Amino acid sequence: MTWELNDPTRFNSFLGPFLLRVENGIARVRMTPRHEHSNLQENLHGGALLGFVDIALFAASRGFEVITAGTAVTLDLSVQFIGAGKVGEVIEAQVELLRETGRLLFLRGLVVQGEGTIASFSGTIRKPTKRT
Repeated sequence: MTWELNDPTRFNSFLGPFLLRVENGIARVRMTPRHEHSNLQENLHGGALLGFVDIALFAASRGFEVITAGTAVTLDLSVQFIGAGKVGEVIEAQVELLRETGRLLFLRGLVVQGEGTIASFSGTIRKPTKRT
């Protein structure tokens, strides 16, 4: 499925559109980095990669059907940069839901491009408070 924000003035639109597929318990979120996502070395900028990983956590969580749009927040996000990402070539976040509690989602994954890994990550999302 395509995951794209309708409002082009929001940050998510700067990075998207995204493609999302869930198979065998892994959410695969894809985007194609463009020139505006590059650094001065013509590689994917670390900030753009961090933004992509954060958005991938939410896209994956929606794909796992554990949250709805705009209802959760990132509590923590840890990213380890492993290699350079190239502009113009698809990157894919492969996200795994490790555990779901009443309020929290614990996720981890890898960002790959072609045959190489460019980052690993883990994050925690806080689900919305249920209104009574």
